[in-house]
Amino acid sequence: MKTSIKLRGQLVILYSLAGLLMQSGGTANAQKLPIENKEKEANVEKIVKKVKGGMDKSAKSQKKVEQISDDTEDLLTQIRNSERRTKSLFDYNQQLKELLVSQEEEMQSLREQINHVTEISREIIPIMSRMIDSLQAFIELDIPFLIEERRARIKHLRDLMKRADVDDSEKYRRITEAYEIENDYARTIETYKDSLSLDGKQQMVNFLRVGRVILVYVTLDGEKAGVWNQTNRSWKELPREYLSEIPKALRIARKQAAPDLIRLPVFAPEVTR
Repeated sequence: MKTSIKLRGQLVILYSLAGLLMQSGGTANAQKLPIENKEKEANVEKIVKKVKGGMDKSAKSQKKVEQISDDTEDLLTQIRNSERRTKSLFDYNQQLKELLVSQEEEMQSLREQINHVTEISREIIPIMSRMIDSLQAFIELDIPFLIEERRARIKHLRDLMKRADVDDSEKYRRITEAYEIENDYARTIETYKDSLSLDGKQQMVNFLRVGRVILVYVTLDGEKAGVWNQTNRSWKELPREYLSEIPKALRIARKQAAPDLIRLPVFAPEVTR
């Protein structure tokens, strides 16, 4: 330290001065008594001791000052670090406040959506019930193919509407799926076996459906056939000339034969006036 160097320099100077005084005293007063020389030497030593003691005290004081300076610097460093941490915490708290505001807005939006969903549920349930009613009425008025299967589908939908463990979205999906199935019947051809009341008796027959235009049956022995008359909603027996056409149509429907022209009767709907 500069102060310590200065003090040490002063101490060297004082020692040098004391030496000079002793030498000069010795030269000028060489003829004086030894007692006087001893007194002078003692006085010089006292002065040197006092100066040295003062220098020691100054050095100790300087060390204390340096220690206080170091402690002060450490405190300043801690204060700066504390200020940085405080600012960081302040910025973090500001971000948390903004996040809380955003979450509160999101919660409010969710509450509104839930309320809106509840309102939609109150409106959609009657609509779905009416959709099932309309589909059932359509099936009953349609040509009677796969009638039991289609009625069972309607019953399943009604049972589904009563279940609390099924979401409204799933109920709606099942209803629209049933509508799609019914819609597909209009553009497909198929054959299936089922029982039919003929001459007062239930008999197994082969049915052929061509879209929603033609529905015919033929007995398993191929001796009797009929077509559904949608106008009067009854079965009409076909002349024997069609008996050869129906087996060919059945093979085409089963994909056992290539598509070909078939001759079957079609009942045109009556025009109401």
